[in-house]
Amino acid sequence: MEETVESKEWFLSSFVAEGVPTSEHLKIRTVRVDVSVDSIPEGHVAVQILLLSVDPYLRSMMSGQKGGLDLPLLKINQVVSSFGLGRIIGSKNMHYKSGNLVVSPFFPAAEYCVTDSIFLRKIDDKDSQIPLTEYLSALGMPGFTAWVGMLLIGIPKPGETVYVSAAAGAVGMYAGQLAKMKGCRVVGSTGTDEKVILLKEEFGYDDAFNYKRETDFDAALSKYCPNGIDIYFDNVGGKMLEAVLNNVNKHARIPLCGMISQYNQVWSNREGVRNLLNLVGKEVKMEGFLIGSHIHRWGEFAAEIEGYMKQGTIKSKHQIYSGIDSFLEALASIFSSSNVGKVILQLGK
Repeated sequence: MEETVESKEWFLSSFVAEGVPTSEHLKIRTVRVDVSVDSIPEGHVAVQILLLSVDPYLRSMMSGQKGGLDLPLLKINQVVSSFGLGRIIGSKNMHYKSGNLVVSPFFPAAEYCVTDSIFLRKIDDKDSQIPLTEYLSALGMPGFTAWVGMLLIGIPKPGETVYVSAAAGAVGMYAGQLAKMKGCRVVGSTGTDEKVILLKEEFGYDDAFNYKRETDFDAALSKYCPNGIDIYFDNVGGKMLEAVLNNVNKHARIPLCGMISQYNQVWSNREGVRNLLNLVGKEVKMEGFLIGSHIHRWGEFAAEIEGYMKQGTIKSKHQIYSGIDSFLEALASIFSSSNVGKVILQLGK
């Protein structure tokens, strides 16, 4: 390995007040990264990034103002960071050596980096039953988010009706499958007819509908959830959340995972929910959550999901974009209904 390598990286050029980030907001540049062992600080490692996760929350970090997710905001000229998987190519930490595969929630959107090892987690690539992409999906942040929201907050019981919005997305596909494993009837909504079929035929949803074809969400939920909703795993917020509150059962639970329908608008233009009084009348529990507050449960989560994967009882879908130049396209796909499952940027092998 050369002592320095060229690395392309994406950085924030201007804040994104509204809409989907474009080349006006995010730009790419080439830098040289010194990866020689002598130049690596103590406790740090040099990493070639192989896979990068592309997620909706990244949009909230680009607005220049707090948007409700309590995430650190990107500054102008700062490199975008995301959950990723990489291979160590140089180390000043006795616990890591060249060739080790590691994941981190804070890899830059870049091809190479030198990073503190404090947030790294080593993975065992000898287990050929588990593809590397799964460490960014089922065994990564989406799987953990679904596990926390559905099992720790939703607490599904056999026979209950569970509704998941954005059900074919990175988190939704696992939330529904976990509810099915607990004996629930599971209904999902998504943005295309093809993904409706995917939900029912691959992910085991009992029913699903295309929200773009439904002009009345209240009527749609009454049709697809005739016995009411006991758990709503909310990924979209807005009008869908309002419709759900008209269809919840007594003591329903609503884990608030995200509100993707509202991310691209300034907060003053976001859709309000007019029927929150239903929370009182139906004694509904609605709880937002961030996975960082549950990170102490990661080992329990990983062991459970690995077991499901080896049994073949949980399935994933990935949409892979190739090369660092595709990052902006991959990010835009999340907000257009064109993505299926987990969006991943593949940078190397």
